[in-house]
Amino acid sequence: MKAVMLTGLEQMELREAPEPKIEKDTDVLLKIERVGVCGSDVHYYETGRIGSQVVEYPYITGHECAATVKAVGKSVTRVKPGEAVAIDPAVSCYNCFQCKLGRENTCYKLRFLGTPGQGTGCLCEYLVMPEESCYPTNGAITLEQAVMCEPLSIAAYSVQQAKLPERANIAILGAGPIGLCTLVSAKAENVKTCYMTEKIPERIEAARRAGATWVGNPDEQDIVTEILKQQPDGLDVAFECAGQQETIDQCVELLRPGGTLILTGIPRFDRISLAIDLTRRKELTIVNIRRQNQCTQKAIDLIASGKVNVDFMITHHFGLEQTQEAFDLVAGYRDGVVKAMIHL
Repeated sequence: MKAVMLTGLEQMELREAPEPKIEKDTDVLLKIERVGVCGSDVHYYETGRIGSQVVEYPYITGHECAATVKAVGKSVTRVKPGEAVAIDPAVSCYNCFQCKLGRENTCYKLRFLGTPGQGTGCLCEYLVMPEESCYPTNGAITLEQAVMCEPLSIAAYSVQQAKLPERANIAILGAGPIGLCTLVSAKAENVKTCYMTEKIPERIEAARRAGATWVGNPDEQDIVTEILKQQPDGLDVAFECAGQQETIDQCVELLRPGGTLILTGIPRFDRISLAIDLTRRKELTIVNIRRQNQCTQKAIDLIASGKVNVDFMITHHFGLEQTQEAFDLVAGYRDGVVKAMIHL
């Protein structure tokens, strides 16, 4: 089969790879149809690592995908050949202490698509996944929307973990795919106001069109001052979706006493800092988000019901042989890209 492999920093090649085969009774052989380029994939492309997870070349990356079922193991009942499926890229053991607590996303033995040391990626023609990772779309959403269920599930989980008060006033810092997915997820929960920040003009406009109350550019204005003019008592919840120290600091300033800081963005550095005096005096709650937990079906249902629109985020399309072009585009934040979609 054809596969796109990382062969070095900012280097990719289209190569032949062995086609995977069903080995367990619960395995599903998938024909990959669409793959989304995620910021974490770009981390591996540009730096060869995220924290302790270091790429050994050659390596197949990618974890946002939609597929058609090609074959199933003899115990599989959840899906059948020919069905379109959205994929949860996390594979938990369902047996460890964390899994038994209902925290499959922090499973001690978690394996994740496109993560060095855990699992190969989905930038290839065929992939084998356990049936519990395969969610039939039943024709209710498109293949592109099925890909978007992965980032949307993270956003839906972030909103769920925020425990939003009724008619909440919130901020989302960063209007990339995760930030925009958080916006549409929060709006589905009837937030009162949503303030967003972003530096890229096309993403600012996308956030406005998607229904943000106010969108500001921190390169052009003091976004903390501007938001607090409109919300002098501070905000209930701030979602940090950029993975930057600057935006973490801004979240702390924006929150009211008793507010909640949701850390969804993945920093490229090993440590962050908090203004502990302000954080302590405000008695802020800080919640870390580890991907998502049991929210893939929720994401499918949100899109299928029409409560959430993700189509506007899909801005660019590429063939498999153009994967490096797609990664370069996303890495450089060029041409107003939000989500680049690769078609196999």
